[in-house]
Amino acid sequence: MSPLDLNKDLEMETPITESTVIADSKSASDSQLSEDVKTANTEYNSLSMSELTEVLKLIVVKDVDVVKDEVETIKQIFYKKRKNEIEDLKKLHIQQGGDEESFTPEKSQIEETFKAILLEFKSKKATLSAQIEKEKEKNLQEKQAILVAMKNMVDSDSGDASTHIKEFKALQDKWRTIGQIPQTAVNELWKQYNLYQESFWDLIKINNEMREYDFKKNLEAKTLICEAAEKLSNELDVIVAFQRLQKLHEEWHDLGPVNRELREQIWLRFKEATAVINKKHQGFYDAQRKEEEDNLELKNALCEKIEQYDYSACTNYKAWDEATKIMLEWQAEWKTIGFAPRKTNQRIFERYRKACDAFFVAKSEFYKQSKNELNANAEHKKALCEQAIALKDSTDWKATADKLAELQKEWKTIGPVSKKLSDELWATFIGACDHFFQEKNKNTSNHKSIEHENLAKKQELIAKVKAFVKSDNHQDSVQALKDMMNEWNTIGHVPFKEKDKIYHEFKASIDLQFEAINGSAERKRTNSSSKGNYKEGGKKEHRPSSERDKLYKSYEHLKSEIATYENNIGFFTSSSKKGGGLIKEMQDKIDALKAECKKIELQIIELDEQREK
Repeated sequence: MSPLDLNKDLEMETPITESTVIADSKSASDSQLSEDVKTANTEYNSLSMSELTEVLKLIVVKDVDVVKDEVETIKQIFYKKRKNEIEDLKKLHIQQGGDEESFTPEKSQIEETFKAILLEFKSKKATLSAQIEKEKEKNLQEKQAILVAMKNMVDSDSGDASTHIKEFKALQDKWRTIGQIPQTAVNELWKQYNLYQESFWDLIKINNEMREYDFKKNLEAKTLICEAAEKLSNELDVIVAFQRLQKLHEEWHDLGPVNRELREQIWLRFKEATAVINKKHQGFYDAQRKEEEDNLELKNALCEKIEQYDYSACTNYKAWDEATKIMLEWQAEWKTIGFAPRKTNQRIFERYRKACDAFFVAKSEFYKQSKNELNANAEHKKALCEQAIALKDSTDWKATADKLAELQKEWKTIGPVSKKLSDELWATFIGACDHFFQEKNKNTSNHKSIEHENLAKKQELIAKVKAFVKSDNHQDSVQALKDMMNEWNTIGHVPFKEKDKIYHEFKASIDLQFEAINGSAERKRTNSSSKGNYKEGGKKEHRPSSERDKLYKSYEHLKSEIATYENNIGFFTSSSKKGGGLIKEMQDKIDALKAECKKIELQIIELDEQREK
């Protein structure tokens, strides 16, 4: 083979079309990965500043290049939330009567912690960047030195370039081991490298065996790369397969040419394997975009439900609690929906947040208004407590009992108060009421005790009358019986149920004694006199007619009923929280009985006036 034919075989090792495919593919991958990071980080909007700080603390320990975009996103979201927080504090300051110019936000410990973490990360990033740039510059200088050495070999006038083959190959091997260089120098440096390779091999006078050996070795290496690329189609993780493919392209890029007859064939094999992975990679992102579009529809539908939810009918705590449960269920549903497309993800999230905020702002206003009502109710009940306390030691039993009953009715018309005050106020109010009615009941018990003492006295007097023995002096005996009648009239009331019985027993005993003293004829006169000289209670009057006696008994019976009801109503008002209906019923009964008493009293007066005429 002539040098001219050899030069034709030693063309540029990597065709432009191949490098272009690799570069474009890698660029598309980097762009897509960047988009993925942005989309994922959108959900950081749902975290609080404390949660964002904790997340930042966890990720800054990772490689700077891996998390730098994520750190920047968290930083922007954090300071947006901090700005909103300061605006809210300023509004509250103004609402509380403060001046806008005098507002100075307090330092946030969370913000200080966040800044410290950022500062540490920036320092780490700066150190790493400087280190990388320094390394790239060093690599650039090493590759430039290799290019100088290659140029010297190409420009050598020794005449036999083949003597430098090993040295040239060593330079190629060293070139491959050198890392990255500044991006601005990549293209120009690569052009020079390819130029010197082609120029050098053009000068080499190498025999077919050596050249074929070189082609064979490159073919074996490229075949292994093709096999590795073909196996990637079995990798379940599409992203991992795509990243490994990029490394295989880099290895292919560094290898030399193969025999011209096989060059196109081996390249097509690698290209087909690459196409399979690229297609799966593209299909993955197409499916992801379709899923994101579906998620967008679901999120739009959920936003519409939240926006159209009518919570204007929520007028009490129970209704707001039920509405809140529904809202929290929708928020939980939102969290189960994945990302929307990147360009709409932030916008739909803001729509969702606005709809939720509208609900919770309305709820906050309701609770604020309810708190004012609770406070007003508390003040009203405190005033009733003060009135009840002022009345609790009163001895005007009837008037005070009526007044306390009215206060209790008024208490029931007042709305609720806060839980922490409710029991305290009720204990104060009912305590004052209980104190009064307990004292009233004690007084009533004392009254009954006196009535029983009077009953015992009258029973003793009846026994005295029965044991009376008349004397020889008629007038003395009569006077003694009259004295006992007067003593009877000085004794007070007895229990109502014993009243008629004890009266008739005394009257019968007196009548028997007068009969024994006066005989039949005298007895009539004496009976007439005695009937006009005594009655229950001690006031002297004519013996009432049968009709008047009935009216009087009815009158006393009604008075007794009224006393019983008034005594009972005290117990109900002092111990029952739900006895309003019963209290009203008893009060109506008392009023009716009093009206009946008044009516009977007028009838008795009318009978007395008719008798006097």
